[in-house]
Amino acid sequence: MSDHEAALKHLSKAGVSIWLDDLSRERLNTGSLAHDVANRHIVGVTSNPSIFAKSIGDPDTTDYDDQLADLRKRELGVDEAVRMMTTADVRSACDILGEVYERTQGVDGRVSIEVSPFYARETEKTIAEARQLWWLVDRPNVMIKIPATKEGLPAIRKALGEGISVNITLIFSVERYKEVLEAFLLGLEDAKAAGLDLSRIESVASFFISRIDTEVDNRLGDDGAHADLRGTAGITSARLAYQHYESVLDSDRWLALTDEGAHPQRLLWASTGVKDPDYPATMYVDELVTTDVVNTMPQATIDAVAAKGDVPFPDAVKDSYESARAVMAALASAGIDMADVTALLEDEGVTKFAEAWQQLLEGVEKSLRG
Repeated sequence: MSDHEAALKHLSKAGVSIWLDDLSRERLNTGSLAHDVANRHIVGVTSNPSIFAKSIGDPDTTDYDDQLADLRKRELGVDEAVRMMTTADVRSACDILGEVYERTQGVDGRVSIEVSPFYARETEKTIAEARQLWWLVDRPNVMIKIPATKEGLPAIRKALGEGISVNITLIFSVERYKEVLEAFLLGLEDAKAAGLDLSRIESVASFFISRIDTEVDNRLGDDGAHADLRGTAGITSARLAYQHYESVLDSDRWLALTDEGAHPQRLLWASTGVKDPDYPATMYVDELVTTDVVNTMPQATIDAVAAKGDVPFPDAVKDSYESARAVMAALASAGIDMADVTALLEDEGVTKFAEAWQQLLEGVEKSLRG
């Protein structure tokens, strides 16, 4: 085993499931994804509208040409054509990760696909699309991504209650995470009442990290007065979210669900590629190592972790809660309104995904016209 393989193995042994935050037809066709699953301890894949816009919209790719030709012959509309292309990629990725899914009894080996970002503020449309994507991909290890907007919360509960595994995305605050976890519990209780097998329902809560730091750092400024607080807000928020996760796992309510075979909704650290080049490339990995979490990383971050060599990864979360609360208090004293920060980030996240999806639709429409 090479030093690079050892680094990723040690991270996995520390309790972190390594998921790749990328998916493309090229990765599938070249065997790149299969290689990483077999050799680099990758046990899951996440996708989003921006990732698909980049992969399908790449002007140099020919990987989608054959499918586009067939879609053109069938005279499909652009929305249906895009869903045929994206679900085909997710289905293939699910098949590649099928062995991981079986080996981990459904905990890992998961591939996520997101509902249309145009529906982020519409509950009923989100529910309908979640059902449609679940049916289209038709693999037990798919996860349907639903944004953690106020309108998304009842959709999360409904989907889980129907036995659909869900990845809740665009979480930026501990307060919203608490609501997400409540929706998860309600969904499993609904599924139990409906007589469903809870052991087959999986969920993760995707807490976005680096975007928090980008916004907070901008508000702190570069004058040095609060230099010690730069790059702390994201990690601190994530640690406090994990503290709440632990408290729920100790509750009688959760224990009653585990008696029915339920798996916990793991926290997933998302947006873990650093945005500020002054920060260590693996900062959002090293500082968030703990048990029973997922870290979904872009390729560059996976490579940076691998380059660390044969190193241990000690738990960086469970003994941090007191210091995390102190950091939050210091941020408030510095004039940072975290509620305002996270509301802004949610709106921006929804808008950016919608813009990427629109770009993808426009590109595919041109291709369909030939």
